[in-house]
Amino acid sequence: MSYLLENTFLLQLDGLHIIISFLLFAWIGFVRSGFGFGGSAFGLPVMLLIYDQPLFWLPLIGLHLLFFSGLTLRTQLHNVDWDYLRRSGPFIIPSALVGVLGLLNLPNNWILAFIYGITLLYGIMWLMNWAIHSQRSWLNKFLLTLGGYVSGISLSGAPIMVAVFMNNVAQSQLRSTLFALWFTLVTIKLGAFVITGVDLHWLSALLLLPVATIGHIIGLQLHHYILENHRVFRQAIGGLLIVVCITGITPLIAGNSG
Repeated sequence: MSYLLENTFLLQLDGLHIIISFLLFAWIGFVRSGFGFGGSAFGLPVMLLIYDQPLFWLPLIGLHLLFFSGLTLRTQLHNVDWDYLRRSGPFIIPSALVGVLGLLNLPNNWILAFIYGITLLYGIMWLMNWAIHSQRSWLNKFLLTLGGYVSGISLSGAPIMVAVFMNNVAQSQLRSTLFALWFTLVTIKLGAFVITGVDLHWLSALLLLPVATIGHIIGLQLHHYILENHRVFRQAIGGLLIVVCITGITPLIAGNSG
């Protein structure tokens, strides 16, 4: 037990923050399986209010995403649109690598401002029920490149790339294809973390896995219900994200102005 306490950073937070962290990872699991994307995008900003270090939370989210996407793909490899993944890869992968480099080298406050800013944009879009529409080839390429970069720096690029994949992948293959994409991007990010010596906090990830699994299972059970009522869910989540992001970004702006 002493080894666990000494080597698990999560358990060094205060009790309330530990409880909130467990609830957040259940929430991420629910969103990821319920919507098929967006777990990290809609959970990371709240985590940063608890502890403002992305390089602590992102390995935890990445390890879980690797586990659950791998679990899903285990029986869905035949249903992945590998052709579109190959065609979109040259736009997504290089920009994701650039994003990872930014995550590892840019000042922490810049990363925080970026994450809160992009998530605030998502929140406004969801609250207003706006959607990204892409019908032109050049716009598709731009969104894939942008989504790759955002995923590289924060694992929050899913809502951008989904807009493109929805128009180019059959509905029956979309979910499996997206999970294959998330698996690839997370593998790249975690590999970069290992190479550069970033602590993966695997013990913390292991402790959080049971609650993330509960959220994942609930999301799977409610997946069709969520799709049928997606507008209500999107607007509720959008409103919450706006509040969270304004709460997080205000001290950054005040600190810079001071």
